Amino acid sequence: MTGPLAELGYYALSRHPVTPAELVAEARIADEIGLGTAFVSERFNIKDAPTLCGALAAATDRLGIATAATNHNTRHPIITATMGATMGELSQGRFALGLGRGIAAQWQILGIPDVTGAQLSDMSAVLRRLWSGEMVIGHDGPIGSYPLLHLGVKLDAPPPIMLVTMSRRTLELAGQMADGVVLHTFLSADATRRAVGHVRAAAQRAGRDPASIRIWSVLATATDDLDENDRMRRLYGRLATYLQGYPGPLMAANGWSDADLERVRATAAFTNARGPIDATATVDELAELADAIPDAWVSDSAIGDAHGAARSVAAQFDLDVDSVILHGATPTELTPVVDAYRQIRPETTRKLPTNPGRMTP
Repeated sequence: MTGPLAELGYYALSRHPVTPAELVAEARIADEIGLGTAFVSERFNIKDAPTLCGALAAATDRLGIATAATNHNTRHPIITATMGATMGELSQGRFALGLGRGIAAQWQILGIPDVTGAQLSDMSAVLRRLWSGEMVIGHDGPIGSYPLLHLGVKLDAPPPIMLVTMSRRTLELAGQMADGVVLHTFLSADATRRAVGHVRAAAQRAGRDPASIRIWSVLATATDDLDENDRMRRLYGRLATYLQGYPGPLMAANGWSDADLERVRATAAFTNARGPIDATATVDELAELADAIPDAWVSDSAIGDAHGAARSVAAQFDLDVDSVILHGATPTELTPVVDAYRQIRPETTRKLPTNPGRMTP
């Protein structure tokens, strides 16, 4: 084992039930085996993104840190700006702020307006102005109207802003204004290639260098080392959970058949769902899902033994992504995969900075 692999990341606390106290031990193992970045997804229970990011910054001195994603509509702009500024300083430049649209149904339940592309663009511009030390007076835009926004500090190295998405419009928006992009789990190789193309083409049209945007693919990782029931939960259960929350964008991105989706929806796991399927499904329901979900929907995941999973990781770079998140496994479980990957690490892998939203130091 030699040197960090800045091109690889993992999702912190990716298992159910979530135990926040495990975060620090996870991060230290990730640091030891050479993973480059810890990504933090946010849930409104015991998975608060700013708290977890702060713990990661305190527990490590090399690991990149990113939200993937948090949603700007849940906080006042000055609070999000404060979070980003604090994390940038606390981590000494290792933090990237990943923003996303979230799930429309959740916003409806919570009584919060949906996130739009115009808002993401407006929010990003306001954050950058605030981090540069500017006093924003009388702002009136898609994110709202604010008489005065000001942090009172100027950051020497403001956090990069990433967009987390799989829809074409938001991918194109990312190409116009984002520093980085995080794609979605269970995108096929063709869908990933198309997504990268949308980002880079939009950047070109906007007069930006397409290669300046760091693009992360997200690869479901569930090797044969796992207990079979656990493997089904992380692979089929997790995919089914995404199909619960936002089937439209995922189906459209992959060009999957609606008839296949209806067969999945007819399973007991869907009809008897007691919450997120990957957290609540029984073993029998998971087995039914495994039979109903087409093999092609999970075939581009990192599965099989550690060497097979490592080959799947390496193959992601043939799709023109810059980095890969190994999703759904802990750093301890990823150790054999990372070791195997080192043996076949593509020569074309770029020497990337620690910060996951930057292509150059």
